[in-house]
Amino acid sequence: MKKLAFLCAAALAMLSGCHGGDDDNNNGTPTNNLPGFVSGSVNSQTYDGNTDDLLTAGLGKTGLASATAPSIANAASPTAAELRRLAIWSNYRALVDMSSNGGYGRFWGPNVDLNGNDTLGEGKIAGKEYLAFADDGSGIQNVSLMVQIPASFNPDQPCIVTATSSGSRGIYGAISAAGEWGLKRGCAVAYTDKGSGNGAQEIATGLVTQIDGTLANTTLVGNKAIFKANVSTSALASYNSSFPNRYAFKHAHSQQNPEASWGKNTLQAIQFAYWALNDMFGAVNGSSHSVRYGKGSITTIAASVSNGGGAALAAAEQDTDGWITAVVVGEPQININMPSQVSVRQGGVPVGSFGRPLADYMTTANLMQPCAALATAAAGSPYLTALPLAITNAIRTARCTSLAAAGLIAGGDTQTQANNALIALHQAGYQSDSDTLQAPMWDSQAVPAVAVTYANAYMKASVVDNLCNFSFGTTSATGAAGVPAAVAPMPTVFGNGNGVPPTNGINLVYNSGTSGAADHRLATADGSYGGALCLRALWTQGSATMVSSVNAIRVNANLRGKPAIIVQGRADALVPINHASRPYLGANQVAEGNKSQLSLYEITNGQHFDAFLSVAGFDTRFIPVHYYNLQALNLMWAHLKNNAPLPPSQVVRTVARGGTAGAAPALTTANLPAIAQSPGANAINVSGGIVNVPN
Repeated sequence: MKKLAFLCAAALAMLSGCHGGDDDNNNGTPTNNLPGFVSGSVNSQTYDGNTDDLLTAGLGKTGLASATAPSIANAASPTAAELRRLAIWSNYRALVDMSSNGGYGRFWGPNVDLNGNDTLGEGKIAGKEYLAFADDGSGIQNVSLMVQIPASFNPDQPCIVTATSSGSRGIYGAISAAGEWGLKRGCAVAYTDKGSGNGAQEIATGLVTQIDGTLANTTLVGNKAIFKANVSTSALASYNSSFPNRYAFKHAHSQQNPEASWGKNTLQAIQFAYWALNDMFGAVNGSSHSVRYGKGSITTIAASVSNGGGAALAAAEQDTDGWITAVVVGEPQININMPSQVSVRQGGVPVGSFGRPLADYMTTANLMQPCAALATAAAGSPYLTALPLAITNAIRTARCTSLAAAGLIAGGDTQTQANNALIALHQAGYQSDSDTLQAPMWDSQAVPAVAVTYANAYMKASVVDNLCNFSFGTTSATGAAGVPAAVAPMPTVFGNGNGVPPTNGINLVYNSGTSGAADHRLATADGSYGGALCLRALWTQGSATMVSSVNAIRVNANLRGKPAIIVQGRADALVPINHASRPYLGANQVAEGNKSQLSLYEITNGQHFDAFLSVAGFDTRFIPVHYYNLQALNLMWAHLKNNAPLPPSQVVRTVARGGTAGAAPALTTANLPAIAQSPGANAINVSGGIVNVPN
């Protein structure tokens, strides 16, 4: 196949089915033209691997490990290079465990080679980086695309790995999740922020972020902003008068339902990578380059985690042209058109619920979690000091009271109400493995922030709509909204921000608090229950816009015969495994039958946020899912290059580290058994769409 692809690209390139350019050079070979979706200019930069590099921005293993952020000479006006360094530092650390007794520097990290050995020193990687927007010419989409080509890239054995951003992060949002592995493998890495990336606008000043993170005013930036609110100047001025110190974010307020294009954006990133590789390695013909690599001639693994993993699956489903060779994803957030044949069982017993879309399960969790935190089974949950304990217990108790008064849970006392709230979460598909994670998912604001952001996206709401009375703004130490931040958030939002407030000093605000607008946790005695109920009603009452947007993002689980691996932790409390990987496996079996090459590796003691493993209580209970994402990538590489068989679907039974919370013993391979070629009783069985996972 590779020989045929090479002949297609080199010898038969004049045929329309092969070439990647619309125009021929004088010698009859196709010109390497930019894909039509690339808007504006392409920025490129070469890094020497010493003072600066692709993986660590010159920080190396030691700099990335430092809890102190890279310095900025002028805090009010960081340079593009400073913002890039800050973005790489913050995004790398956001997705993996960086704690001293965790796996950083020993199982993963810039210094660790592909065989798991500490041989790479500071791990800096020289190479070239290309950056551009994909857009339709309007400047409204402006999806960031980036390609990193390491100096170790072998043009005779080309490979590409995708690293679509997780969450709503910016362009470097999957650099540690998939980018690092690809760069070490000598592959080009194709990144995209999938149109939901870290673009922000400060309403009071009109400042917006550009593709390199530097700021410009909406009146001057033209079509070069990552995002600017599609609202009239007069409407924004009126909004700012009523709601000062507020911010618009791209994922929430672009009014585009960007999730519907995540698969397309990932495919665009791959095509942009082809162009970049031809730009580097295609023969020079005058002022242009020829096409060396024709469509489908490069081994390409679609990889990433969370939203980026969902985007990789969507891209593989949409790929009718052979751009993608294989898929390896972790904890994918994916919404499925669920075939009627599919069911999910654990130990032969049907699970409480499966295959719900994010709009459903996230709004359920946002309602129930504060109360469920007080359940008997949730005792000792980690991360309970996100707010002073007396305040959080009062909020939780009040949330239980409000839920019971509305008839959403039963019970005449707080303990019974809390236990029933947790039962409601079980019935909604959440695993009992994640009982101690319900509190931290709300206290850390992961679930409220996602619930608000996605509701806005699905409703195609603008910033001035204040959907369900929520907004994004700076707050005082006591939570009051509308107070200017002590440190202006905009100059560093590209570097520090994650695209979903609370982030970089911009918080989630409930505008209808008892004493005015405030941090949503403190705005009312019951933690802004009214806003959470409103978000839930958008789904349960069948808002036409909400339903249409959710239907637009659903996938069919048909990977078109591509070899694929999904890795997910059983205890995932942000993207429950019963609504993601398990039903996707069943739906894929229905769609592909015997042609399916999908394996699911379910990791016990695994949850969604490896970065939380440095938090006391997480370290003793949970293990890093990232370790198994890397193992899955290596397994797929061996399959593609050496025809090694992929292990079948299975439960991998890890061993929690135990010990004292905050001082768990060092992670070792005894905690992390390998994915087995013959899983025996741990095998996950799927037949006729029925998925049965062993207890």
